[in-house]
Amino acid sequence: MTFEEFVQEHQAQLLRFATVLCADRSLAEDVVQEVLIRVHNRWDVLRGYERPEAYVRKMIVNEHLSWRRKWSRQVPAAEVRPPGEIPDHAAGHADRQALIAELARLPARQRTALALRYYCDLADPAIAEVMGCRPSAARAYIARGLAALRVANAAGLTLILED
Repeated sequence: MTFEEFVQEHQAQLLRFATVLCADRSLAEDVVQEVLIRVHNRWDVLRGYERPEAYVRKMIVNEHLSWRRKWSRQVPAAEVRPPGEIPDHAAGHADRQALIAELARLPARQRTALALRYYCDLADPAIAEVMGCRPSAARAYIARGLAALRVANAAGLTLILED
């Protein structure tokens, strides 16, 4: 598989994953672009991996976490309109935006653990491997993140995550 074929096949999925991590589409695009530049430079090695997309996903997590350290700024939460103002056909989009806004308020490691669990459907050992921590720490990040989301919105957002 060539690098161009890899990007064509996985770019949309990687960008969606980064958007969940960053809680900001434009920042996610920057993170994915930075990672893909490094992947391109090392493609001769990476193409031999059994699952290069898993390795690239880990690179995205690391880039996101280091990006936050480098610039030490908060990612602004998306504005959420009151439910009465949302048209029926856009309810799903509004729910996603509300979830992204709540996720943006979580610490980066909790948000990362939740994204890996519920978006990428990874188990605790795999999450721990991607995040560079122990499985018990990954479980703790997930538990704390879910608890914070439940406190923030007791009825709605936890259902979105658990569906």
